[in-house]
Amino acid sequence: MIESPGRDMSLDSQLSAGTSDAPYADNFTQRVYQVVAMIPEGRVATYGTVARLAGSPRAARQVGGILCRLPTDTRLPWHRVVNRFGTSSLQEEGRRQQQALLAAEGLECSAPLDLQRYGWQG
Repeated sequence: MIESPGRDMSLDSQLSAGTSDAPYADNFTQRVYQVVAMIPEGRVATYGTVARLAGSPRAARQVGGILCRLPTDTRLPWHRVVNRFGTSSLQEEGRRQQQALLAAEGLECSAPLDLQRYGWQG
């Protein structure tokens, strides 16, 4: 479970309670969680877009590291974050899982995603 420093509810709890406005961010990791939570179903954002919206435009790789460390049972839509080419940066099973989750939202992942069409800029 993802804990929000200084808050009573975790981000997962707030998301499951239907709170679309993520909690106040105390640090970059929390801001990344907030941004990822806002990506609409059927849309994707790049690591760079998430970093920019979280306040550190040069921290795309850090965004990847943060998402890589999420617990497996998270409700955060991590699968909606792709690389700048519109493809998954994950390896094997992670890539298959991401593609399956995106396909369930109506996105075809056999080729790079059209970021002009499906990209979310915040």
